[in-house]
Amino acid sequence: MKDGGLLAKLIDYRQPKSLAGRLRQKRWEAFRSLAASVERPMKILDVGGLQVVWERIGFADQPDIHITLLNLVKVSNDHWNMESVVGDACSMPQYHDGQFDIVYSNSVIEHVGGDKEIQSMANEIRRVAKRYYVQTPNRYFPVEPHFSFPMFQFMPIGLRATFVQHFPLGWFERISDRERAEELVRSINLLSKRQVQSLFPDAVIIDERFCGISKSLLAVKFPT
Repeated sequence: MKDGGLLAKLIDYRQPKSLAGRLRQKRWEAFRSLAASVERPMKILDVGGLQVVWERIGFADQPDIHITLLNLVKVSNDHWNMESVVGDACSMPQYHDGQFDIVYSNSVIEHVGGDKEIQSMANEIRRVAKRYYVQTPNRYFPVEPHFSFPMFQFMPIGLRATFVQHFPLGWFERISDRERAEELVRSINLLSKRQVQSLFPDAVIIDERFCGISKSLLAVKFPT
């Protein structure tokens, strides 16, 4: 996605003044408020996250907070209270039940695969977490957030792949190869509020709204 322009001002979360950037800032503020009630020292697992999130939340280099960044590939880390590990969000046998005070995940669960993989990730988060804070885009928001195209998520796979073959959309450059285009559109599976509640039955589901419409969904479990 090119910097500047109307689209970037709406969906480019890297720009603090964009719609996405403002929503993330509110999300981080809400998370900080919840985390303030958790006894220190605190262990956090960020499933699919990066160090920049914790820099902006204000938890980088905090002596009583340890953050594990779990990704399919090792990501950069410049902070002594964080560690970057390689792992699978859908299977985390290296961690025991309730090992982490908080599990945090932002815009990841819709990328892990089909229904089986999505359910496995939810199960693993609930297993290893005492508390969790999981965000995902709402399937029924009218503009698909990855491709930035109205109602893209409701089009047939073949039509979506054709669009990807012929146009740069949202975060993605044009992909001329048909097989790769289909692979991309199949790799993103947006969830409805009902699905998120089913995946996280012990959570409170919070709507993040834009112009009165639910744009993102937060599954939050923070027992006192």
